[in-house]
Formats: sequence, C-alpha cells, structure tokens
Amino acid sequence: MKSYRITVNGTVYDVQVEETGAQSAPAQAAAPAAAPVQQAAPAAQPAAPAPSGSGAGTPITAPMPGNILDIKVKLGDSVSANQVVIILEAMKMENEIVTSVAGKVTGINVTKGQTVASGDTLITVG
Repeated sequence: MKSYRITVNGTVYDVQVEETGAQSAPAQAAAPAAAPVQQAAPAAQPAAPAPSGSGAGTPITAPMPGNILDIKVKLGDSVSANQVVIILEAMKMENEIVTSVAGKVTGINVTKGQTVASGDTLITVG
C-alpha cells in the first residue's frame, strides 16, 4: 500500500492506494480521510484570547468538524465528569461538548470562532 498526500482547493488529504498486482487493472484510491489534515486559518479575532496550549492529562477532542461558539471553562478550573466545557456549531446546530473525566483544566487548545476538524484536541483535563 502506498500513501499519498493530496491537496484539493487548499485542503490536504492523506490517501492510501493499494496495489492489486494485475497490470491491466488500475489501482483504486481509498476514500479521502474523514477529516482534513490541515485547514485554512479563520479570520483573526482581536478580542479572542490565545489558546493556552496543551497540558498534561486526558484530551477532550472534537467529535465532528465545526466552529467553536463558546468556551465554558478557563485554565485551572475544576471540572466534573459530563460537564459542558465547549459549545461547537456543526451543520447549523449547537453541540455541547462534555468532559469524560473529572479534574482540572490543564490546557485550552482552541479559541472562540476557531474552526476545528474531527479529532482535534479542544481542551485537556488532568
């Protein structure tokens, strides 16, 4: 299997192509990755605080691509399991992102208005 990185309209996708061994049959490309590897940066928001980076602990990731509407916690806040920490807009719907563990917020990796891909780390709870 060969891996390739393909750029389509500025979005980068990782694809894998399987060699079938038959000389007359062309190799079939796998479907593009569910989430783009890289996305264009959103327009700068002057009032938005900068992300505080990732801390040690359990990462809370985006279950789907979307835009960050609100961040309900601050760095150092104590959170309980199943507490709402982020509001993520996806497909015109507001989705509440909750923590899977209790602990202290050790890192905030996103800002309000930022676009995220599925699997991106939003916050870290340690």
